[in-house]
Amino acid sequence: MGIIYEDAVEIKEAEGDCEHTVITVNCPDKTGLGCDLCRIILLFGISISRGGIRILDKRLNVSLYVSTDGKWCYLVFWVVGKPTTRWNLLKNRLLEVCPTRPPSASGIFYYIPEFQQPRTPEVFLLKFWCSYDRKGLLHDVTEVLCELELTIKRVKVYTAPDGRVMDLFFVTDTRELLRTQTRQDETIKRLTVVLGDAMMSCDIELAAPEVASCLQSFLPSSVLENIALSAEHLAGLIASDSMSITFDNSLSPSHTLVQIFCQDHKGLIYDIMRTMKDYNIQISYGRFSANPKGNCEMDLFLMHKDGKKITDTHKRNALTSRLEMELVRPLRVDVVSRGPDTELLVANPVELSGRGRPLVFYDITLALKNLNINIFSVEIGRHKINDREWEVYRILLDEYDCVSATRNEIEECVRKKLMGWG
Repeated sequence: MGIIYEDAVEIKEAEGDCEHTVITVNCPDKTGLGCDLCRIILLFGISISRGGIRILDKRLNVSLYVSTDGKWCYLVFWVVGKPTTRWNLLKNRLLEVCPTRPPSASGIFYYIPEFQQPRTPEVFLLKFWCSYDRKGLLHDVTEVLCELELTIKRVKVYTAPDGRVMDLFFVTDTRELLRTQTRQDETIKRLTVVLGDAMMSCDIELAAPEVASCLQSFLPSSVLENIALSAEHLAGLIASDSMSITFDNSLSPSHTLVQIFCQDHKGLIYDIMRTMKDYNIQISYGRFSANPKGNCEMDLFLMHKDGKKITDTHKRNALTSRLEMELVRPLRVDVVSRGPDTELLVANPVELSGRGRPLVFYDITLALKNLNINIFSVEIGRHKINDREWEVYRILLDEYDCVSATRNEIEECVRKKLMGWG
């Protein structure tokens, strides 16, 4: 038995400007489901104001939930969308990460085991030439690709001495249609509208594996030091911020209660869910809310995937340290010298599943556009730093534009945009 496929995700749109849109997810549970859902919500540029999570056992709720594995998940998100938010598309994307199979002829869905991994998406090369550069060009292109649900994997930007610009975008298609001529034509048409008469040519082709491998960039030791946050530096940041993480194993016989108080930031819930997923920890019940002062409170009832509480001191300390880092500095931002030039460095940790943080490049290019700073070249790559994989953005800024803002101003503007502050 099962339930109607579309009922796994329900979205009740806000009726007024001061109201929230309510997203309800009701489906079989799996470790990391909350992370996958929050990542999609973040990808759509939607803010989570408050929410609740409850894992319900079939034996205790027979009259309401029917399942073959015994556990179902019930999640509610109160969110703030945008006038341009495509709620139907969001619902479809949320349904795709629920552990369910699309409906059969009877309209019923069934559980998909967690070990069935999705296939690796194809990587395509989007290449275009522009006759001249302009401020905000890269952000405008990035915005179009995000709207088309094309995920940017790597970017190479070249500015010729005569002012012409060649951009190489290595992308994957969420809709898995970029092989078709219709999808390619739609993409080129949207880019032509944005770039106007500056566009000289635009081509889309399936990227050969050997071509993609050539984009792996070398990371100097000085860059590694800027990304690797020392324990002493982290301790200073934690002491200066109003943040607390407490564990309690006495309140529940089967769960560990974790209470978190911290400053809110864009993607906060995703950062916490991502950490729990990487540590193979399930959230059986939880609530979280943010107040107008910019602070967030959370109560999470946790257990290991094997159903045990978090009692081991070493594991608890490791989880605490990771949570502290994600709450204080989920991303690294720095502006450094690269010879005579100025380079912007941004790095974010990658999930163990291989997914990077959504909309990072979008926010970076938007911040630089607001500062009227042109981008001379971009390198995006993944590197192993301190036993973790990081997605590193190395952005060489136009030397003539850097006089309009100091390095501290550039760093502050980019950081605030990434964190959703101001």
